[in-house]
Amino acid sequence: MNKPPPTSEFTLINWFRQRERSRTSHSTKQGIGDDCAILGVTPGCDLLVTTDMLMDGRHFRLDQDGPEAVGYKAMGVNLSDIAAMAGVPRAGVVAVALPRLDAIAVAQGVYNGMRSLAEQFQVELVGGDTNAWDGPLVINVTLVGETTSLGPVRRSGARAGDIILVTGALGGSLASGRHLRPEPRIAEALALHAAAPIHAMIDISDGLSSDLGHILEESGVGAVVDAESIPIHPDCQAMSRQDGVPALDHAVNDGEDFELCLVVSAENAARLLASTPSPAKIYSIGAITDAPGLRLKLPDGRIVTVGPGGFDHLRATK
Repeated sequence: MNKPPPTSEFTLINWFRQRERSRTSHSTKQGIGDDCAILGVTPGCDLLVTTDMLMDGRHFRLDQDGPEAVGYKAMGVNLSDIAAMAGVPRAGVVAVALPRLDAIAVAQGVYNGMRSLAEQFQVELVGGDTNAWDGPLVINVTLVGETTSLGPVRRSGARAGDIILVTGALGGSLASGRHLRPEPRIAEALALHAAAPIHAMIDISDGLSSDLGHILEESGVGAVVDAESIPIHPDCQAMSRQDGVPALDHAVNDGEDFELCLVVSAENAARLLASTPSPAKIYSIGAITDAPGLRLKLPDGRIVTVGPGGFDHLRATK
C-alpha cells in the first residue's frame, strides 16, 4: 500500500528519513531522527568539512532550471571542495529555505537531485533543517569527508619551479547550463594524489585567475601561465558570440567549471603527463615562480599581469 504524500514539515522529514534509512552505512551511527547525527571516524584519518550556500537568482533560477537541477548543483559544488583536498566524501546535512508556494514539491525535487549525485559518491544525507518563507529558494549543504592515509592537499604548498596542471577545459559553463551539472573530480584527485605528491590544489569554482590566485597567495609565490596551453572549452565560443568577450578571457575568468587546478614538481608533472592515472585527464598550463603575482604569456610573447577576474559575491553585479 502506497503511503500518502507528505503534507507538512514533519511528514516531509519522515519522507526524507525513509529514503535515507536503507542507505545508512557502518560509519553512520545515527542518521536523521535525533538532535544530531553521529558519525564514526576512520582511525588515522582527518575530517574535512565544507559548506556552500546557493540562492535563487544568483546561482540558479528555480523557475527555469527546476528543483532537481538545484539539488544536483548544491551537492556537486560541495563534492568538488572535497575533491580539491583529495578527500573522500562521507555524509551531508542540508538546510533549505523553501518558497512557501509548492514547498513540498520543491523540497522533494531538490532531494532527488541531491540523491542522484550522492549515490554516485556514496554520500549519506544524515540531517539538516527545513523552513518555508515568502522569499526565494535558498539551500545550504554542509559536507563531511575524510582524508586518505596520504593526508589532505592544501593550497599553501606550491614552490618555485613547480608545474601548474588542470584537469579539463575551462570557461563558458553558463552558456550551456554546464554550471548546473558539476562533475566533481573525486576519483581524479584520489588517483593523482596516489600517483605523485601534490604540492597544492584547488577546484575552479570562481575562475582560474581567482582560484589559482588563492594558491599563489597562500603559498607566497607567483606564476606564469601560457595562454596557448589553457584548454578552452567549446562553450566559450558560444559565450563569445553572445557578449563579444574573447574565448581566452572566458576560460581564465568565468568559473563554475569545477575542474581541479593542481601544482606538482616539474619531475612529477612530466611523469604524470606521460602516464596519467585513470580516470584523470591533465593539461600543463604554466609554472610557479618566486616573483609574486599571476602573469599570462600571450601568443605574441608578451607577458601581462592578470588580476582576479573571476566571481566575487561582494563585488559582482552580473
